[in-house]
Formats: sequence, C-alpha cells, structure tokens
Amino acid sequence: MGLTDSLSIAASGLQAVQYGMSTASQNVANASTGGYIKEVANVQSVVNDGTGGGVRRATTTLATNTNIQAALYSQNADVAEYTATSNSLSAITALQGSTSATSGSSGTLSDQLGNLQSALTSLTATSSSSTTQSTVLAAASSFAQSLNSLAEATQTQRQNAQYAVVSSVSDINTNLTTIGNLSTKIMTLKSQGLDTADLENQRFTALSSLSSDLSVSWKVSANGDMSITTSDGLTLPTHNTTSGATNVVSSTWPLTTSEAQISTSMSYPGTSDVNSIPAITLNGKDITGHLTGGTLGGNITLRDATLPTMQAQLDSLAYTAASRFSAQGMTLFTASNCTVPGASQTEITPAGSVGFAQDIQVSQAYQDDPSLLASGSTSVVQNVLSYAFGTTQSDGSSQTEAPSTGLGVTGQLSTGYSGSQSLIGLATSLTANQAVTANTASSNLSLAQTTQSSLSSSLSGTSSVSVDTEMANIVTLQNAYSANAKVISSVQSMFTALLNAVGS
Repeated sequence: MGLTDSLSIAASGLQAVQYGMSTASQNVANASTGGYIKEVANVQSVVNDGTGGGVRRATTTLATNTNIQAALYSQNADVAEYTATSNSLSAITALQGSTSATSGSSGTLSDQLGNLQSALTSLTATSSSSTTQSTVLAAASSFAQSLNSLAEATQTQRQNAQYAVVSSVSDINTNLTTIGNLSTKIMTLKSQGLDTADLENQRFTALSSLSSDLSVSWKVSANGDMSITTSDGLTLPTHNTTSGATNVVSSTWPLTTSEAQISTSMSYPGTSDVNSIPAITLNGKDITGHLTGGTLGGNITLRDATLPTMQAQLDSLAYTAASRFSAQGMTLFTASNCTVPGASQTEITPAGSVGFAQDIQVSQAYQDDPSLLASGSTSVVQNVLSYAFGTTQSDGSSQTEAPSTGLGVTGQLSTGYSGSQSLIGLATSLTANQAVTANTASSNLSLAQTTQSSLSSSLSGTSSVSVDTEMANIVTLQNAYSANAKVISSVQSMFTALLNAVGS
C-alpha cells in the first residue's frame, strides 16, 4: 500500500466522519420533534482486490422496532377513541346530579321524582293549599327541566361529534396524501440509490398523526411505497391520481363527507334523504362502517349509537311519566303543543315521542290554574301516588311497561334495562346505565393511556433521540476527524519530502 492509497483511505474516513456529523446534527435538531425516529449513519468497509480501501457511506436507516411501533400506533387509536368518548359523556353525566348528596337535594332524576312524590303526598292532606299546589308544580317543573337539560346536552354532544367527524376526515385526507407525496419522493430516490431516511421520518410522522384519527395498518413495499389499510382490510388510497392533482397534498381527497345540523329525527343510515346523516364515501361508495377507532371512529360511535341510545332512554322516561300520570286522570306533563305523545318511539312527527325529552313540560293548563290539582276528590292524587308511581294498575294488573326496545328514529335502539319498573326505578336505572357507559369509557381510557405510555417507553429505548448520546458520538467523530486529518497531513509531509529528495 502506497502513500496514494493512504491518502485516499484517510480522505474516505473524513467523508464518513462528515456523514456521521450530519446525521448526529439532524438527530439533535429533531430531538423534540413529535414522531421523529433516530437516524443511524451506516458505513461500509471498502476492499479492493483484497486490500483495504477505506470506507464508504451506506444507506441511512431508522432506529425503530416495527412490531412495537405498530402496537403503539394501534394504541394511539384506542387512546384517541376513548378520549373523544370520555370527554363527550362527561359533559352529560355532569348534569345528572350527585348520588352522594343528601336525599331530596341531589339533583338526580330519581330524587326529583321522589320530591314530586312527596309533594303530592302532602297535597292529599292539604289539597286546597296554594302553597302545596305550587310545591307540586315546582317539583314537576324541576323534573321536566332536568330531562330537557340532559336531552339538550345529549343533542349538543351529538352535534359536536358530527363536527369532529368532518374535521377528522379532513385530517385523514391530509395525512394520507402527505404519505403518498412522500412515498413518491422516496421511490424516486431509492431507484437512484440515494438516501431516503429523512423522507421516511417525515412519512412516519404523518402515519403517527393518522393513527390517532383512525385505526390503520401499514406496509412498506420493496420500492419504498407505503400502503394504508383500515382495521378490517379496506385499502385507503394515498396517491392522488385525479386529473391535475397527482401527488398533491389534499384535505378533500380521497374521503368525502359533508357538514350537517343533526336533529333528533336524523340517523345514520337514515330512512330517507331528509333524516339521513351524511355518509363518508370513497370513490362514491359509502365506507363509514369500515372506519373504526381513533377520533373518527369514536365520534361516529357517539353520533350514531351511544348518544342516540341516551336520547332514547330520556325519551322513554319522559313518555312513561307523562302517560302514566295521564292514565290516572292528571295530565301533568305534556309536550309544548299541550299533548302527550303516542307510544310509538319510531314516530318522528310533532306528535311522536322521539325528542320528547327536549320538549316535555308541566302542562300549561296546570301552570295557568294550579287549583286543577285539587279539582274533584283526592282520589286522582291518590291514584297517581299508588299507580303512576307504582308497578301495578288499579285492577291489580302489572303496570304498562316503559318502552325499552324498538326505540329511536329507526326503531333499532333499546334502553338496556327493563321497562317493568316504577317511575323512580326507571329514573335510577337510566342514570346508572349512563353512568356505567361513561365510567367504562373513562376506565378504558386510563388503561389505554397506561399501555400507550409503556409502548412509547419501549420504543423510545431504540427510536428516541438522546442528546447526551448524540453529543458523545460527536466527540468521538471529532477525534476520528482529527486522526484522519493527521494521516492526510503526514502523507502530505512525506510527499513533500519525497519530491524534495527527487528534485535534489
């Protein structure tokens, strides 16, 4: 090996050091960038005809464990879904009163019905007392207003879920087309044998963001392209091939949906165009059912199942209270049009009971003339106490069950508890059922966050940037740079001495 070989080898060493310094600098600069994966500078030994020829730069790789990464992205979707659900339901349960408060002042639906029952009991003793009559109406009004507030909050959260669905579709489109745009660049560089680590890092950042919006799986092909599928295997396009938009990042492609003001008479899928919530489509095909997990999946479930069920529970209780009172001759609760809705939960006309919880009120007739409570004998009040609040009717037969199945606009919802209960029992079951739903979401969120944190820590062991480690690498590279530079300087001195010797 001659001086020329030594000079070439040292020069290759300097180039390798520069490559390592560049990679280390990139890592340090992105140490706090969300989703960034540490890059690894790789070099290969060069051997020419059995003789060492220095080193050359190899492909930069990402320091990641794909199995843990896939598990973490899956957990991201779970955390986002449970967060959306828990936040939405907590806004409703906050209005349900405190079960730990003193009886009569807890604000729960069952407690308010208990207060109405107590006021009616007092009315049997002092039926002509205007004060007692006012107490009955106040208790009835508190119950009706609580139903109104809970139903309005349910509908507000359902509308918020629809807003979130539209926003998530836009975010998903942006992330999908960002992945496609980066994949095109990666494929081009790979075909030229060039480095793609920086672009791959950007693509994984977009994929990490996508994993919070939707449950997805991914696969990278040999040419560097990345394919995305939903949890049930539906492929989501990433390369925008529409005319004039090739590989353009877009918030409106490939998925489409539209804004909508959600009413109690609307559902997905609806029974007509008028009451149908907009679907999410891909190439004109409805794929809403394929989109699960993440913020999008969580809000779809809230909008189309969880919150409509809560609405149905409230409507069932409102209808049952109004009809049972009316059956005993005291039409104390009506809709704003002064009627008691029909029993069919699938009616969505003004006379129907879907949305009745928003509309229930103390009958205007009783508000205008409280003495109607004492009209005739006290037998009406006694019957209300015995039968409207009870589980049997005056003939000894079982009380008419509260609607518990066939509920909602499509008639496919159920309360989840028996309708063969007293009014107070129904109110207790409603509150308990909704509390369990909210607590389950909260518990699932805590568990998912714990698992997410554990996976994140595991992945960080290989993928995250340690500034201390990178700085130590930089010191090592500086020493290597000095050593290679010294070799070059020494070779140059030897060349100079050789030329001087030849010249003399």
